[in-house]
Amino acid sequence: MAELTGKTKAASLKRKLSSRELSLGSWITLAHPAIAEIMCKAGFEWLVVDLEHSVITVREAEELIRVIDLCGSVPLVRLSANDPIQIKRMMDAGARGVIVPMVNSREEAEQAVRSVYYPPRGARGVGLARAQGYGTGFEEYTRRLDTDTIVIPQIEHVLGVEALSDILSVDGVDGFIVGPYDLSGSLGIPGAFDHPKMTAAMERIRSIGARAGKSAGLHVVEPEIEALRRSIEEGYTFVAYSLDIRMLDTSCRQALRDLG
Repeated sequence: MAELTGKTKAASLKRKLSSRELSLGSWITLAHPAIAEIMCKAGFEWLVVDLEHSVITVREAEELIRVIDLCGSVPLVRLSANDPIQIKRMMDAGARGVIVPMVNSREEAEQAVRSVYYPPRGARGVGLARAQGYGTGFEEYTRRLDTDTIVIPQIEHVLGVEALSDILSVDGVDGFIVGPYDLSGSLGIPGAFDHPKMTAAMERIRSIGARAGKSAGLHVVEPEIEALRRSIEEGYTFVAYSLDIRMLDTSCRQALRDLG
């Protein structure tokens, strides 16, 4: 069945998160399906369709999810908000998991988990769409929903840092990912990643994540291989390497600079 194409890789990613093994993905903000196909075939294990900071529509997100899934990578969606309705629609469209922005408390993490899972574990409404094989694979979907689904809260505010231990204690939270720009903004130093306040916050985040035994994630926004290597050396294991627009922009500018 075509809709189960990404099953094995989703289960593998779930295991890697549980054991804190390295996995590399990237971020999509442009809606053309060819971009998703190119990035999948480049070898990224997972790709995040970004609904928070893009103009991607629900219909376009469904198509990107389909392409990512059928190309053998794991489709994840970064939501525009911790919204049960949006979570339901993206999961029904075939997303293998969600990245939930601006999670600042245990209660918000619990809400995200409830929105992803069917009763009795959660409160998600039941429907038949691509994820359920349009009705032909509902039983299979319910089984793998409990074993393969990924829920990643995004820690991008000082309040989230302060509540991180509680957030990571929620059953169903598979790890976390830092949003460095918003986190630095919440500290009053937007974009100043080398500022002592920011480095202290990042050290605290890594320490709490390690104690909780949860995979620590980081979005390395600029396509800089040394920054990617450094993030891995620092212990991040769920790492997003750049995003479509920054890779495109950087490549174009570099070529023109090199030409002289």
